Amino acid sequence: MDCSKKHNISVYLTEEQLNKRIAEIGAQITERFRGESVYMIVILKGSIFFATELAKRIELPMTMDFMSVSSYGSGTESSGVVKIKKDLECSIEGENIIVVEDIIDSGNTLSRLVPMLKERNPKSVTLCTMLDKPDRRVVDDVVCDYTGFVIPDKFVVGFGLDYDQRYRNLPYIGFVEES
Repeated sequence: MDCSKKHNISVYLTEEQLNKRIAEIGAQITERFRGESVYMIVILKGSIFFATELAKRIELPMTMDFMSVSSYGSGTESSGVVKIKKDLECSIEGENIIVVEDIIDSGNTLSRLVPMLKERNPKSVTLCTMLDKPDRRVVDDVVCDYTGFVIPDKFVVGFGLDYDQRYRNLPYIGFVEES
């Protein structure tokens, strides 16, 4: 991407819509795991905005750790090659794992990540995503337990999602249109 190129961003999901849905998911997770603790695994970088807001709304004892996993290069299409750049720092054995993603589209990343996490003997593995793009799915083994919004097959930015590391700081989610 040419960094000097300007993009038009049309708002798709407002900050208010995002916060309302995140509060609902937080309440559902709190209810499901009442009386237990959860271990949130945040997939960097895009999920950090969503995970931070979600964590504030889960009323349970919680541990957070981070993984850096990518199937994107510098463009807008998944490369199909999954790279684990940063692994967990602690054992997840016996833990109620909640994997937090910003967006699930092809499913390649989670298709590789979930089996690897299950080999570490957690008590449970739950998937939570802010956005789901089912029209882009190329694998059948990714089932999300908590989904913020199902969206059409358009490239989105904001609220942690980027286009070549730009636009993560937008407080809403929008569609990118090159000008």
